[in-house]
Amino acid sequence: MTDGAMTDSSMADSAMTEDLRVGTVLPEFVVDAVDAERIRQFALILDDPNPIHFDLEAVARAGLGDRAVNQGGATMAYIVDMIARWRGTRRALLGIDCRFRDNVRAGDTVTAGGVITEVLGESTGGLRVRCDVWADRGDGRRVVDGTALVSVDPAQIR
Repeated sequence: MTDGAMTDSSMADSAMTEDLRVGTVLPEFVVDAVDAERIRQFALILDDPNPIHFDLEAVARAGLGDRAVNQGGATMAYIVDMIARWRGTRRALLGIDCRFRDNVRAGDTVTAGGVITEVLGESTGGLRVRCDVWADRGDGRRVVDGTALVSVDPAQIR
């Protein structure tokens, strides 16, 4: 669904043993150039009737420039991919709450990042961290921000 490859098990194993504390910056996930064809395909898969995702004339009529606009959910998925790459699996993401602040267009670079804001001790859900997360466009504009709850307990996510 998104650009970028997932990590192999050796990267997942190293992610499980790192120091986890408030202020730890998560490894970034970078999409070098959002692909216009992927935007169009995602719109087709979702049966999304909004023409700003595939019709450049509609984009221009809406005053949104001259490039297809990425779906907000697809941009948020870069944050999910960032967490999955960091933890080695998408199953580590227990919850995410995001706010969409601006558009991403075909050809834009997007960098997803995050920082641990709270370490939640052992519980029935295992060791977890709460993170501030975001996606920034290549021009530095924050396009998505929010929080995520992530399991860091290897027994809970393998």
